[in-house]
Amino acid sequence: MNQNQFQILNKFMKIALQQAQIAYDKNETPVGAIIVHEGKIIGKGFNQVEKLQDATAHAEIIAITSAENTIGNWRLKNCDIYVTLEPCIMCAGAIINSRIRNVYFGAYDKKLGGCTSLYNLCNDPRLNHKSGIKGGIMEIDCNWILNEFFQKIRQK
Repeated sequence: MNQNQFQILNKFMKIALQQAQIAYDKNETPVGAIIVHEGKIIGKGFNQVEKLQDATAHAEIIAITSAENTIGNWRLKNCDIYVTLEPCIMCAGAIINSRIRNVYFGAYDKKLGGCTSLYNLCNDPRLNHKSGIKGGIMEIDCNWILNEFFQKIRQK
């Protein structure tokens, strides 16, 4: 990876972290996601499971829906998703179904990870679409906000 690619990944992950901060401030698990097409953000999302009382209201799902509404198409070809936590299997399925080109994530999820840690759905040869995967982007920052949130929850 060259310096320019590194800067682009970090630029967009910082924006995903801003979405995670919104979730944190709303007492939601702090995960944020953005969808990028040709260098432009076309969708954003943060976890809203508690507010909406909806188990599917993950940051990735909300960002995907936002991007699809922006471009008027459920196919997000040539789009990349940046998410602060490795997508779960539900979100990995939505990524596959929406034809997202690349998944860039920060923290690995050893308990629920659907892109590398437990499963690699985004590259399963039996499925009709595959996405590039790159984890560990700003991993320390992405882990920090999650750890901070769960420490705060445990102290209550």
